[in-house]
Amino acid sequence: MRPLRLDLDAFARASGVHPELVGRLVGLGLIEPERDVHGALWFSHAQIAEVNRIQRLRSAFALNYASVGLVCDLLDRIAALESAMRHRSRPPGDRSWT
Repeated sequence: MRPLRLDLDAFARASGVHPELVGRLVGLGLIEPERDVHGALWFSHAQIAEVNRIQRLRSAFALNYASVGLVCDLLDRIAALESAMRHRSRPPGDRSWT
């Protein structure tokens, strides 16, 4: 059974990036870990996918990290709008789109 949260080093290994880069992503607000009472960072497994997306966008489009943050925000908004449109256009009682 895998742990619910990962510390900085375990998260960096699982994400395939250096711990300093993880710290930079946190500092830029691109990923938001939990902090314990001692200030240690704790990450969820879902955040590994966020780091992977950040890395893909950065390498595919040669973006700096500030630009990647903007692109991620816009992609998340588009996904939310598309989801809302799908739910609005569904006829009442129709569950075929779920």
